[in-house]
Amino acid sequence: MDKSSPNQLSQARIAIYVTFFICGLVLAAWVSRIPTIKQQLGLNAGELGLVLMGSPIGLVLAMPLTGWLIARWGSRPVLAWAAMSNCAALPLLALAPTGWTLGLALFVFGFANAAMDISMNAQAVEVEKRYARPIMSSFHALFSLGGLVGAALGGAAAAGGLEPLPFFAWTALLMGLLMLAAIRYLLEVRPAASGPRFVWPRGVLLGLGFIVFCTGLGEGAVADWSAVFMKHEMGTSEAVAALAFSAFSVSMVVGRLSGDALIHRFGPVAMARAGGLLAASGFIITLVTNRPEVAMLGFALIGLGYCTLFPLVFSAAGRVPGVQPGVALASVATLGYLGFLSGPPVIGLIAQATSLRVSFAAVAGLAVVITLLAGLLQVKKE
Repeated sequence: MDKSSPNQLSQARIAIYVTFFICGLVLAAWVSRIPTIKQQLGLNAGELGLVLMGSPIGLVLAMPLTGWLIARWGSRPVLAWAAMSNCAALPLLALAPTGWTLGLALFVFGFANAAMDISMNAQAVEVEKRYARPIMSSFHALFSLGGLVGAALGGAAAAGGLEPLPFFAWTALLMGLLMLAAIRYLLEVRPAASGPRFVWPRGVLLGLGFIVFCTGLGEGAVADWSAVFMKHEMGTSEAVAALAFSAFSVSMVVGRLSGDALIHRFGPVAMARAGGLLAASGFIITLVTNRPEVAMLGFALIGLGYCTLFPLVFSAAGRVPGVQPGVALASVATLGYLGFLSGPPVIGLIAQATSLRVSFAAVAGLAVVITLLAGLLQVKKE
């Protein structure tokens, strides 16, 4: 393991906090302006759905390639290029004159975002190893916080009549400059001389991947269906319905900020089991109540349940013996993002055949499965 002075390690930790924040903010900045761009391009719901597929296609293709690049060159240069490319791709989304060109731009954006995600987590794993205590959850808290800030800025820009292009351009410029300042403090990690450059998830990695698949599916279900559930199943207004995802998001941030201390005290296995049970309980509370305020509590519990699972799995994957951290992260993250992307349409199909309540009950069942697989998180250090 490379050695670092306490000051260098502290600077690297702050730099990675900044990187996670930037990643969350840039992604949320795009999401917040989707309705405006949809209107500008004259896309209907079906056309928009097809166009938005560009991002997940780029994301899935980027995962194994990023793991290979990190194994060959190290996470620092890969993260530097991916982060700057992610910022540079943001204005392209507003410059696209047609739906199909927007789909191409989203492919580039999704590819860069995924490469940034994997490489910044590889850096975070290395910093956590050198600290020799749990700190991964706090990194992911900054991603969630960046998402909240990006969404708020996007909403304010829309309310103020600022068009997507200048909003994206200013966001990209400011975040790019901030990233340039952070790059110099990232850790130099020597790539391993040998070992696989890509692995299919199997054994422990497959189990860890299934944990993040269940988690990603649940998070995707809440992101896309919580407001619909509140409005159509509970009869709330659209304004009240939107608060469901807000309750979930805020509890994710709060939970991740306190997650490292709890993981240090109780251990990763106990935290994952508690997280799965909390998420399942939140879904059950939401399903059995007819009171909106109680349902909000349920969505908040779901956020607290899921909040540390991605950090826990990424931390464990980075310690799997015989597999380089970047390769292992790419392997499990691919399953996690497949869960996040497949969750909303699967929920919709189940709801069409039965009801949205049945869909949420199925997701609650997957949260219970997480508790059964939690023992895999006790990965011994190399």
